[in-house]
Amino acid sequence: MQEIIKRLDEKRAAARLGGGQKRIDRQHENGKLAARERIELFLDPGSFEEWDMFVEHGCTEFGMDKQKIPGDGVVTGYGTVGGRLVFVFSQDFTVFGGSLSKAHADKICKIMDHAIKVGAPVVGLNDSGGARIQEGVDSLAGYADVFQRNVMASGVIPQISMIMGPCAGGAVYSPSMTDFIFMVKDTSYMFVTGPEVVKTVTHETVTAEELGGAKTHTHKSGVADLAFENDVEALFMLRRFVNFLPANNREKPPVWPTTDSAERMVPSLDTLVPDDPNKPYDMKELIIKIVDDRNFFELQRDYAANILIGFGRMEGSTVGIVANQPMVLAGCLDIDSSKKAARFVRFCDAFNIPIVTLVDVPGFLPGTAQEYGGIIKHGAKLLYAYAEATVPKITLITRKAYGGAYDVMSSKHLRGDVNLAWPSAEIAVMGSKGAVEIIFRQDMADQEKIDLRTQEYKDRFANPFVAGARGFVDDVILPHSTRKRICRSLAMLKNKQLENPWRKHGNIPL
Repeated sequence: MQEIIKRLDEKRAAARLGGGQKRIDRQHENGKLAARERIELFLDPGSFEEWDMFVEHGCTEFGMDKQKIPGDGVVTGYGTVGGRLVFVFSQDFTVFGGSLSKAHADKICKIMDHAIKVGAPVVGLNDSGGARIQEGVDSLAGYADVFQRNVMASGVIPQISMIMGPCAGGAVYSPSMTDFIFMVKDTSYMFVTGPEVVKTVTHETVTAEELGGAKTHTHKSGVADLAFENDVEALFMLRRFVNFLPANNREKPPVWPTTDSAERMVPSLDTLVPDDPNKPYDMKELIIKIVDDRNFFELQRDYAANILIGFGRMEGSTVGIVANQPMVLAGCLDIDSSKKAARFVRFCDAFNIPIVTLVDVPGFLPGTAQEYGGIIKHGAKLLYAYAEATVPKITLITRKAYGGAYDVMSSKHLRGDVNLAWPSAEIAVMGSKGAVEIIFRQDMADQEKIDLRTQEYKDRFANPFVAGARGFVDDVILPHSTRKRICRSLAMLKNKQLENPWRKHGNIPL
């Protein structure tokens, strides 16, 4: 027995060492933590239960039968974050560059299968050079096995990818199918083909950072949700983020204790919207002032900044927030903002998270670039997402709600449950000036008459009362009471039940 225990200890020590101390030291020199160090920081202390520590690859080609390291480049298992169950895999760059073999993929698939069965999130800490070339098609089969699990888990359990090193070729497709992607600045990148291939095929000279670094994917492509300064900050923020999410699609969002009263008034909101309808204001200020303890976890803040998305809490329970941002493009909807918000709305709906929508939208962004880029179809994605959603939907119009964009932003006509407006709200087909120039085109030469008509149109439509008279707005509220009214609405909708007609699945305009 003692001999077996000794061999077990030796095997465990070899597995924990991964590719060896020299390679671990190199990770540290490059500003990166080792695979197991990342798991220890992410999970609650002492909660990690590791699986498949002794798994080895089965490849015999190219001398690989003489190169076997227990664990085969990925650490897998489960533990807790804030006392709640989470499954995790962490790729080990010190072992074959974290490359994926069939055995490596099988380990990931095993924890994903169990996560689906027990209803717990899966978090992937990605640090891999891609498919293990020596295994050929076996490694590709391994990737496809993981992809299939990603699709089966979608909308069933939350899936989160933290990119903490290279992620190239087939390795990018699994993260792209997860719900959220986070990156680490300067040490992580994602691309389908690397700089060398790009140079060969398109003759473009580009660095790995420019092609697929954290800044590229958080500012330009929108592939990643956020980027963090280093591994430690990334894992700390990941812990904070997971605490907003329900464990699976059968659970309500988690409720955390708070001393922030649901009845709290916010007097400063009475002066948030400027008197000048063309003057911007920061919608983020409204969000921060109405959520519990000013705690708002914003996503994709550097991409399509004309719309804000993220998680907050109201009376301790998670809500998803979507808000137009007048500070950027006057809060117009465009291609990027529509896609950004639509995906977020669909995540919230899949996981029973109520959606609070804050509206100040003058319309869709005009121009040939938008039309040629498909704004019609991309804008319809957001419309589809809101119309399909069955979770509690609360909408507040703070100022402008013009044209089709009014309809799209969780209007009463798209089954909004509670639709509120501030006294400053303007709900109309378009702004007064534009409307008058169309309706009274024949009077354009008479400026005095046009000014009079414009004022008449403002008095008639530049307020929330016409919509209120038709029941499209449930109430016009004072800005300082916003938090109280939203909290009461959420409490009322707590047991909402609504089902869409049976179907295999809808056909969202992709």
